[in-house]
Amino acid sequence: MSAAQRPPPPADGNPLPAAGAGLLFLREEEIRLAQDLMFFAYRDFTNAADQILTELGLGRAHHRALHYIGRNPAITVSDLLAILRITKQSLARVLSELVARGLVAQCPGSADRRQRLLSLTESGGALERRLFERQRDRLAAAYRQAGGPAVDGFRRVMREIMDETARAYLDRSKPRTVPPP
Repeated sequence: MSAAQRPPPPADGNPLPAAGAGLLFLREEEIRLAQDLMFFAYRDFTNAADQILTELGLGRAHHRALHYIGRNPAITVSDLLAILRITKQSLARVLSELVARGLVAQCPGSADRRQRLLSLTESGGALERRLFERQRDRLAAAYRQAGGPAVDGFRRVMREIMDETARAYLDRSKPRTVPPP
């Protein structure tokens, strides 16, 4: 690209990315806006389920555990730890409460009896479904409003924010809801 074809430097004095650094020229303010959008979206998305959780005396950690146990019946405790990236002690507190309330069942692994396999009970499945429906309604309305190309773009951006282990988890999940880039 010749000097005449290059866009002028931004008025704010921030340097342009090096040639080949990407097609988008993102300034700090645009990234900060994206950060604001993510924080507000997360707040409002989780609030839909928080109301139900609060009524039951549960929190977001319980919700995340219910979600991933529901998505992965017979998941091992160590696999759940890897997904949630919380301490064993934190997960033990969450699981003991979910088991005590009859929302999660544990059974030993068939090949390794030391493994604990986790599954939702009928009431755990009903609660997970209720929480999902609250958030599904919010996402479905946003998806309808934004349209297909925006939804595809959203999925691509979210995948790129995730680390490789999260992308690998999604790639293994069935049905595949997010195509690899």
